[in-house]
Amino acid sequence: MDVAEVNVIAAQIRREIAKAVIGQDEAVDLLLTALFAGGHVLLEGPPGTAKTLLAQAFATSLGLDYGRIQFTPDLMPGDIIGANLFNFQTSTFTLTRGPVFCELLLADEINRTPPKTQAALLEAMQERRITIDGKPHPLSERFTVVATQNPIEQQGTYPLPEAQLDRFLFKHVLAYPAREAEMAIVAQHGARSGSPNPSDLGVAKVAEGDAVRDAVATVAKVRLTDDVAGYIVDLVRATRETPETETGASPRAGAMLALAARARATLEGRDYVIPDDVKTLALPVLRHRLVLSPAAEIEGRQVDQVIATLLDQVAAPR
Repeated sequence: MDVAEVNVIAAQIRREIAKAVIGQDEAVDLLLTALFAGGHVLLEGPPGTAKTLLAQAFATSLGLDYGRIQFTPDLMPGDIIGANLFNFQTSTFTLTRGPVFCELLLADEINRTPPKTQAALLEAMQERRITIDGKPHPLSERFTVVATQNPIEQQGTYPLPEAQLDRFLFKHVLAYPAREAEMAIVAQHGARSGSPNPSDLGVAKVAEGDAVRDAVATVAKVRLTDDVAGYIVDLVRATRETPETETGASPRAGAMLALAARARATLEGRDYVIPDDVKTLALPVLRHRLVLSPAAEIEGRQVDQVIATLLDQVAAPR
């Protein structure tokens, strides 16, 4: 598969998702980038901005086995990964698989469950497998987590630990749509009762698993010159050296930024990475990996502002 064929697949997926989700083009592009980069996505936005519908439409367009977990304070790790239950009739233990055994998992309001339960996803996200009673169980090679957070309500929430945040390729902040897009949303969904179903809205499967696998292989072959790789490293190191951060991005962040830049270059129709690919993805890749210093917080600085400043300060190759 070449770059042009990957773009055809991406265009088909965009068209299908647009049948259900209106006004979230940037989020769709990041989901596609994460798909071809093999990464996970954290979506943050107020209720009603189509986070759940976006994940459902994305899974439908790819024919992915879709699973959903509504995170609550009483959720236990076994509720996510499953457990070996004793069968009294056969006097044997039987594996009862949890909802994590799917291809696309929507972790809805992931910050509403305690850290012990949040950590149950760590192995699944990193290794694409889970361990129950010492025995590993592989997950699908296409296993992807799309997690959501509500930034408005903070009571009864548990902030994700840095170790888990680092497993997400992107953190995207969804905004309210423009007026024209909101008019289209009201016109399309205003006459329907209940939650919309992507299939009912005409969203159809347009890509097979083999096609996605070939697209991922194509992304891996995209050229990354030493100059652009050096730019990524300088940018990541700058997040550790600035006095505005207490904790900067890790080397893993640099590797993930490089992979995401390769995927974006492919979606732009190129077989090579340019500095603009890095600049475009720097915010969603880095914003959840930085911890501001107390002085920066006192001054009212935001993580996105710090990253924007670093992008202006770190020289990009020409």
